[in-house]
Amino acid sequence: MPSPRKPRIGAHVPTTGGMAKRSIQYAQTIKAEAIQVFASSPRTWAMPESNPVADEAFVAKTQELDIETYVHAPFLINLGSPTEATYKNSLASTSYSLKRGREIGALGVVIHTGSAVDEAHVKQAWKQIHDGMMPILEKLDDQDPWLLLEPTAGQGQSLVKKLDDLTKYFEALEWHPKVGVCLDTCHVFAAGHDIKTKGGMAKTIDLLVEVAGKERIQLIHANDSMDVLGSLKDRHQNLGEGELGIKPFAELMAHPAVANAPLILETPGEEPEHGKEVAALRKMRDK
Repeated sequence: MPSPRKPRIGAHVPTTGGMAKRSIQYAQTIKAEAIQVFASSPRTWAMPESNPVADEAFVAKTQELDIETYVHAPFLINLGSPTEATYKNSLASTSYSLKRGREIGALGVVIHTGSAVDEAHVKQAWKQIHDGMMPILEKLDDQDPWLLLEPTAGQGQSLVKKLDDLTKYFEALEWHPKVGVCLDTCHVFAAGHDIKTKGGMAKTIDLLVEVAGKERIQLIHANDSMDVLGSLKDRHQNLGEGELGIKPFAELMAHPAVANAPLILETPGEEPEHGKEVAALRKMRDK
């Protein structure tokens, strides 16, 4: 297993067939040291009842194999939405995802930072994020996962267009100690941070440390991009096959601020592709 000074490497894994079986088998096949799962459908508001027996089996297997787990909350969540139903469902879904994260031993739950949709709604968006989320955050304790904010590709009225905008999000959440960051390399490149050129990745991570603090950098989504710098398009590509190439990821793993933030692949393909990418990242990391 990696030392505490090197980031773990893994991928988003499927749950169809059961986390204790399919997710674990997938993780073992690709030699993942960390995994990300959906705890419910990513494209609906459904919040199914948990299965304590299945959860216990999953937790036991991840502990046995020393695999860290993270949850990605549904894509529909938008805490800044001007639509009341979307806002209320987003709060409920975020709360549910945190609960499920605790039940399966996850270290973090990822939500997208979302959009105000309408420029006139931006100020209200920050207020409703504060008012709705603080009661949820205040119920968390040391046994609960982190809430991890994932900046999007900067399109439309995104609340976090560039990493600097994370300050506003943390202020809305009163810099709560259980709120961290999940950095997606495709998103940050699409939003206009040049992580492709030599030194660009290190500079971007330095900025994130300045904005959020090293201790809040909890997870990295390691994705290449189909589109060019500043495209505002969220289209992932396999590592080394997109606009980023492979070199920025070596620079990423060399940065001390991400030493304890696992790299999770969300790239196209399944076991063959992800196994190859995990092996390539491990080779770079372990040099």
